[in-house]
Amino acid sequence: MAIHKKEEFSTKEQHLAAFAKAISHPARIAILSVLAKRNQCICGEIVDVLPLAQSTVSQHLKELKNAGLIDGETDGPRSCYCINWKAFEKFNAEFHSLFEKLKEANAKCC
Repeated sequence: MAIHKKEEFSTKEQHLAAFAKAISHPARIAILSVLAKRNQCICGEIVDVLPLAQSTVSQHLKELKNAGLIDGETDGPRSCYCINWKAFEKFNAEFHSLFEKLKEANAKCC
């Protein structure tokens, strides 16, 4: 039986890992770029600019939404998404803090 050790890590470490996993696919980076440029976007418009099927884009949007990185509303057959900037600001600060701690700890390394 597999034992999950995720609980052995701090909540902050778990959140950073979940964020990194959510943006770890190039399609998700591209979707975020489209949303940032347009400030708001309908799913069909995202499909028009990416070399992916609508169902694939929808799966990636679902992952980004589940991670809290985008917000979305459905209005009939149309879905509208935008970036959750508060979430990005939080993770930016946490990653910056992590990188600074790693840098300090490794300052004397070869």
